[in-house]
Amino acid sequence: MNVSKIYIIGNIIAISISLSVIFAIILKVFLNDFDVKNDLPFHLCSLIALLLPIYSITRRKGIYEVILFWILAGTLQSLITPDVLHGFPHYTYIKYWFTHAGLIVFIFYATFIYDSRPSLKSVVKSFLALQVYLVFVYIINSAFNSNYFYINGKPDVTTLLDSFGDWPYYILVGELVVIPFFLIIYLPFYLLKKRT
Repeated sequence: MNVSKIYIIGNIIAISISLSVIFAIILKVFLNDFDVKNDLPFHLCSLIALLLPIYSITRRKGIYEVILFWILAGTLQSLITPDVLHGFPHYTYIKYWFTHAGLIVFIFYATFIYDSRPSLKSVVKSFLALQVYLVFVYIINSAFNSNYFYINGKPDVTTLLDSFGDWPYYILVGELVVIPFFLIIYLPFYLLKKRT
């Protein structure tokens, strides 16, 4: 396939995922259903969706290094234990699955079609970026009395966080397990690099 076509397809995927988040917000505003405590794009997957076109168009390695681990560690968990209040064909249901599944599809596209690869330093970069994001979201939550990224409380549905204890212990446990989790994600890349 022509290289330019490869990037055009990647851009279409990335922009489509990003637009699904933006469209859902606009629709909620139009339907007078928008709630600043729940509907701003500050949950991790929504933020990643907004970053995708920036990465897809610029293909900056630093963005890939961060979102690879966020998607494979966080978004995959969201697909296994979805936090969806409405069923199909409600627009929030469609947006949830399109965004989360789309993130997985895109990161595999970036890895295998764009031929992007992380390094061991990428684990550290992604972890440090996550800490910055935590502080940012904590400030947002304090300002709006919200619970983005589930910092102030666990989601209503069953998730991996339930096995980490009550608040605030699940946050501390999550911080302790995230680097080993990121290292497990990096392991196949390391083994492939060593093999070649």
